[in-house]
Amino acid sequence: MEIYISNSSPKPIYAQITDQIRAAIFDGRLKEGEALPSIRLLAKELRISVITTKRAYEDLEKAGFINTVPGKGCFVAPQNLELHREETLKKMEGYLQQAVDTALAGGISKAEVLATLNLLLEGD
Repeated sequence: MEIYISNSSPKPIYAQITDQIRAAIFDGRLKEGEALPSIRLLAKELRISVITTKRAYEDLEKAGFINTVPGKGCFVAPQNLELHREETLKKMEGYLQQAVDTALAGGISKAEVLATLNLLLEGD
């Protein structure tokens, strides 16, 4: 598993780790039951504090992405992909609502908003 840390990112390092592990679980690069690197090993590989790595793993465990087995390590937890999908949809709706509010405040029409969204979707 490769994790990349950007010191120029506005996101804290623990959040960068959390996001990348979560993405690896969602896209199947990390499978249910698969072991994650130990907290100390990951900290050493990334050249960061053990406390930072521990924070990322704790956040992942609280969110239900991993399970910690004392003395054995951290493992990918069974996933309820539909629940995660719903959470992602809710988050997306919040961002879209902000975009719509901004567009309306700036006098942007519904057609322009939809055209912009379609252009953004085509870019991916």
